[in-house]
Amino acid sequence: MSTAPFQIGMLVFPGMTSLDFAGPLDVFARLPGSQVHVLAKTLEPVVTDIGMRELPTLRMKDAPALDLLFIGGGPGVNPLMEDEETIDFLVQRAPHARWITSVCTGALVLGAAGLLRGYKAATHWTAMEVLPYFGAEPVHRRVVVDRNRITGGGVTAGLDFALTVAAALHGDAHAQAMQLGMEYAPQPPFDTGSPATAPAELVQRVRMQVAKSTEARMAAAQRIALRQGWAR
Repeated sequence: MSTAPFQIGMLVFPGMTSLDFAGPLDVFARLPGSQVHVLAKTLEPVVTDIGMRELPTLRMKDAPALDLLFIGGGPGVNPLMEDEETIDFLVQRAPHARWITSVCTGALVLGAAGLLRGYKAATHWTAMEVLPYFGAEPVHRRVVVDRNRITGGGVTAGLDFALTVAAALHGDAHAQAMQLGMEYAPQPPFDTGSPATAPAELVQRVRMQVAKSTEARMAAAQRIALRQGWAR
């Protein structure tokens, strides 16, 4: 039996959503026998969408062989979808990884790298319409597991996602113990956390708030699909 650490690579980038990263990191860092690498283009602090600073531990090009690839989402996903260095990193590393994963709109970056073609996937509810451009089948669930792809929905789904990964690696009992230790028993004050339960006018208001970003993502996806010859 191998005693080598299970190597986890978590990509960070300017404009990322802090909670997409923080929730999974807290779980991954506690997995037995695992080593987490926070990866970026450089070792300079990465400024998130709320102005927090995340410190990479390694440059992407210096990362060891990785057993699990992870990327979260956020406004910074829009340029990242067409960032050559990031896409090349994912394309080169994915064939050797046991698990390829994302939370929120991080799925769009996986999609742009061609890593979700023929797979079911989750993403933030405002970005579901983008996935088909990458040959992915959007699924409105908190977590979607399709073979070795595990994708989480928007932001807070990162905890559900991470516990799903923990169960896949160490079994349900271990993941359940982690959930209990975290006291993860959500009781949100409102039943508006999903477009399926929120009032229609609230859904429309939020859609309008992110319309410009959504349009930019759609345009980027169309350009990528055209360049790659991917037919919807």
